[in-house]
Amino acid sequence: MKAITFDWGGVFTQNTFDGRSTQRIADRYNLDLEKVRAVYFAHVHQLELGKWNLETFFENLMKEVGFTAPLDEVIELYLGSVLENPPMYEFLPTIPENFKVGLLSNNYPVLSDRLKADPRWSRFDAMVYSNEIGAKKPSPESFKALVEATGVSAENSIFVDDVEENLVAARALGFSTILYHYSEHDRFLKELEAWMNA
Repeated sequence: MKAITFDWGGVFTQNTFDGRSTQRIADRYNLDLEKVRAVYFAHVHQLELGKWNLETFFENLMKEVGFTAPLDEVIELYLGSVLENPPMYEFLPTIPENFKVGLLSNNYPVLSDRLKADPRWSRFDAMVYSNEIGAKKPSPESFKALVEATGVSAENSIFVDDVEENLVAARALGFSTILYHYSEHDRFLKELEAWMNA
């Protein structure tokens, strides 16, 4: 058995979710983008590790950036910031059944639940979210959780991510890897096919 495993943001989305969500918040409330991003990225690990819920995170962000808005509105703006990568969604159900399919994502409360409920994700055999396991990429613990979830060794798995740092960590544990960019989807398909047929 072999496993094909993926990141979410930057693979199943165009660009990063964080970059798009902070841009939309700055635009909606006429805020300085760099200030929004500075506060956001200073604390987003609290979401990724499941230590804060969305309400706590955005209450803190509004306080530190210096603006007020309805909390529910800010959260829905954030959750609605996904810009999907259609070619990857088209490819997912075509993966042969003799391959396990896994996901390892540095993700957030509520958003991870929405992804799991998406019927298009039924092809996944295992989904591992940092906010649920308390460990995030590129930590070895996160990749070990992925191996445990798929039941396939790292040596028999390939990991697809848009961040080289995460791929370096995966290779150190024995994974094969592919660096993904949505503008080079055809290259990804060729590299994955070569691995699948090796």
